[in-house]
Amino acid sequence: MNSSPQSRITPWVGRLIIANAVVLLLLLTLFTAPEILAYLQFSPAYALSRPWTFVTYMFVHGGLLHLAGNMFMLFVFGSPVEHRMGSRSFILYYLYCGVGAAVLGLALSSFLPIGPFIGASGAILGVALAFAIYWPDAELIAFPIPIPMRARTFVGLLVALDVVFWWLTPNDGIAHVAHVGGALFGYLFFRLHGLSRRGTLPPPRPVERVVVVQSGGGESARPSSPAPTPRPPRRRVDADPVAAEVDRVLDKISAQGLGSLTPAERRFLDEVSRQKKQEH
Repeated sequence: MNSSPQSRITPWVGRLIIANAVVLLLLLTLFTAPEILAYLQFSPAYALSRPWTFVTYMFVHGGLLHLAGNMFMLFVFGSPVEHRMGSRSFILYYLYCGVGAAVLGLALSSFLPIGPFIGASGAILGVALAFAIYWPDAELIAFPIPIPMRARTFVGLLVALDVVFWWLTPNDGIAHVAHVGGALFGYLFFRLHGLSRRGTLPPPRPVERVVVVQSGGGESARPSSPAPTPRPPRRRVDADPVAAEVDRVLDKISAQGLGSLTPAERRFLDEVSRQKKQEH
């Protein structure tokens, strides 16, 4: 579905890719002194005296391959997650996971030898976890293994491999602790968010689903006939992120009304509606 919102690069994903690429270019051309890298990377030994490194390390990469791998993962997982969360919530969540990865490294440095690390992998693994929570049954193929895996299986495998390699090869030059930290803090975010919403949302009530989507301000919804007709059971759409998102938004409208939609959800429905009209 090439024209879907999920297949397009979203605003903050694009900005993050550009920012990371520009930082690498500057470090390779103008700012090549080793001292500059030392002031940008995260090192548990100097973390408290250099608090900016809790953020700056996320924008520093060890070379083109390191950058390309991380930015590809950011595009694949970040674009649909930003579309689902909204741009402001997405960038805050991204930074939260990245800072959380550094916090875990600092906390564990009192018990384990943890050296300096760089890269956006921790934040990106947190974003991948968000994708797996939103679309757990979406099928992914991890090159070079030509076997489709569900998103929750794929992300769980990534985290498990990081834990294993962190334990077996702690000095392999890869920041496994940052990867695990980003995923852990992402999990805590959704766990706490789910607990906070559980007591505030009203229980869903059975109503007939009737939705009218308009681009411009006043929306209205009214059944076409006075007697509601039973709907056929909904097909499973978890494997299609766009269809799953449409289903979730319609469920929210049924439970809480059209006024409960966020601006990002309204834009999403508007775009899906325009695409359906173009297809027909």
